[in-house]
Amino acid sequence: MSAPFASSLKTATKGAKVAWLLNERGARNVWIATAPDWKGRKVTNFNQDDGQEIADLVWAADGNHVLFARGGDFEMGRDNPNPSSNPEKPEQDIWTAGLDGSPAKKLTEGHSPAISPKGDMVAFLRAGQIFMMRPAGENIKSAVALKGSLSGLVWSPDGNALAFVSGRADHSFIVVYTPADKNLRYLDPSVDRDSFPVWSSDSSKIAFIRIPARRREFAFGPQREGEPWSIRIADVKSGIGREVFRAKAGQGSVFHPVEAQQQVFWSAQDRLVFPWEATGWCHLYSVPVSGGGTPTELTPGDGEVELVTISGDRETLYYSTNIGDIDRRHIWSINGAGGQSPQELTSGENIQWEPVPAADGSTLIFLASSYNEKAHAMAQPRNGQAKALAPEAIPAEFPATQLVKPQPVMITAADGLEIHGQLFLPPQSHATEARHPALIFFHGGSRRQMLLGFHYMYYYSNAYALNQYFANQGYIVLSVNYRSGIGYGLDFREALNYGATGASEFNDVLGAGLYLKARSDVDPKRIGIWGGSYGGYLTALALARASDLFAAGVDFHGVHDWNEVIQNFAPAYDPKSQVDAARLAFESSPLASVKNWKSPVLLIHGDDDRNVPFSQTVELVEALRNQHVEFEELIIPNEIHDFLITRHWLEAYKATADFFQRKLGGSSR
Repeated sequence: MSAPFASSLKTATKGAKVAWLLNERGARNVWIATAPDWKGRKVTNFNQDDGQEIADLVWAADGNHVLFARGGDFEMGRDNPNPSSNPEKPEQDIWTAGLDGSPAKKLTEGHSPAISPKGDMVAFLRAGQIFMMRPAGENIKSAVALKGSLSGLVWSPDGNALAFVSGRADHSFIVVYTPADKNLRYLDPSVDRDSFPVWSSDSSKIAFIRIPARRREFAFGPQREGEPWSIRIADVKSGIGREVFRAKAGQGSVFHPVEAQQQVFWSAQDRLVFPWEATGWCHLYSVPVSGGGTPTELTPGDGEVELVTISGDRETLYYSTNIGDIDRRHIWSINGAGGQSPQELTSGENIQWEPVPAADGSTLIFLASSYNEKAHAMAQPRNGQAKALAPEAIPAEFPATQLVKPQPVMITAADGLEIHGQLFLPPQSHATEARHPALIFFHGGSRRQMLLGFHYMYYYSNAYALNQYFANQGYIVLSVNYRSGIGYGLDFREALNYGATGASEFNDVLGAGLYLKARSDVDPKRIGIWGGSYGGYLTALALARASDLFAAGVDFHGVHDWNEVIQNFAPAYDPKSQVDAARLAFESSPLASVKNWKSPVLLIHGDDDRNVPFSQTVELVEALRNQHVEFEELIIPNEIHDFLITRHWLEAYKATADFFQRKLGGSSR
């Protein structure tokens, strides 16, 4: 846990400069590096583990400073969390940091700064509405105040207009605002959900995604097909739109995004590039802006396209994918017009993601990790060797040489489905032990995939670190990529009867337990299970339904009754009017089987959790007490779902290790 975690690469719009975020034991800061040496340096000086996240990093048009937001709830957009329990609640503010060495400066309350290409104006969000200011923070004014909430600020290339999404609960619009005349134009409005606007290079048109309206909501159940989504282009002056692409009925009819803020890319060849699951895999396709014709598949192969970006000249798209290496990520590129094969730019046993090209095309910057290296920033000049941008940030005590290389394994679920996993075997120092205690780890999401190395998400990078620690302590650890996760195609992700529609993932839980029980190096009486969020749900489900197989478990902020959690993600869901769905959702929950729960459990939860309500743990504790089941608890006041403070992660992980040591006996070393 001592090594820093890098994220959020952003290249300047001119020259060869990159900025990124580095979390060093809870102290979050902005770093920058420039050509030709690409030596990283810190441009902010936040040195406390205070739980104040940084996000929304953006370069000024002149490339001499960056803006960013600090503090607040960047995931759920709710009130500002206060995990340090300060007497005064923290703010969410926009800051600026220059390359000249001057201290970072707070500008104003707000987030999501968007700087005009002219460099003369900054649009930003505050309380769901749009404000404007000068780049140095002067002349702050309210610009757009509409019903609902506003998001997705995108300036036109000429800097004269701002596009955004106006969310209206059950529908949304694409709106264009021109500061010069303070005029609003709604583009091709409908009852549907319009989002992800992208401008044409001449600032005259906007393409966007339209997802059909649906009044009855549900979450955490399969949706393999539906009313097809589409891409439309609207004329900015008239607001009149036309359809340029519509997904086919059946497979791929439900929109599935790539992991990027932008979902449609307007290439220099006047083609739109977008993600689509027409083959059952999330790949990139392109269509001409004129519409018509068959979409061209750009990224064929078995695997998923994830983080995508486009070069400054709009000629080339860069993306990370697991095509050809299903349990890792590597970087590829493709011409926006197609007509040629994708080019693999990185390969091997390491993991690479989030590619961003320098504006001058000289260098590709990306994030990377390996089985013994956490996420870090790299720069690879054209025809040159990749180099780390801030190697000095890794502390000397980080135990890289002690980490084990996880092995890819396949396990058979109770219903016969083949499931991928990663197996961590103890180092040679434990080789004399005939039978080891064992642990199964389930990730959250469930739209996640654990990899053969440190993860590209902070939460799961931490989880990978704990699995490494357990292996080093003599445990055999199995990390399971259960059904309803990503990386293995549409049908695997939209697994039949998963989650609140039948808990079919329990077949994978049983399969994992039986796999370990059958190993000659595992003590079958000392198999534990742990996970967070959705992984906490599967941990609780395992203990409620199979305490004879699992001797103990640690449940981080898990789901225990689906009906309450569904409403948190799909507000229109009403258990009282959707009686059959609500009944099945409860039957798919751990609380429905709590009478069979016998194994001890450690429950860990922050009481300001915005993803899984804290009441889920309250309800489970009441049920466990009624059943006289042994439980322990670690409750962290004012902490959210993805713990904001590093010392809380350490406290929780140390409690987890201590619990398993006491309940499973740990290693005999």
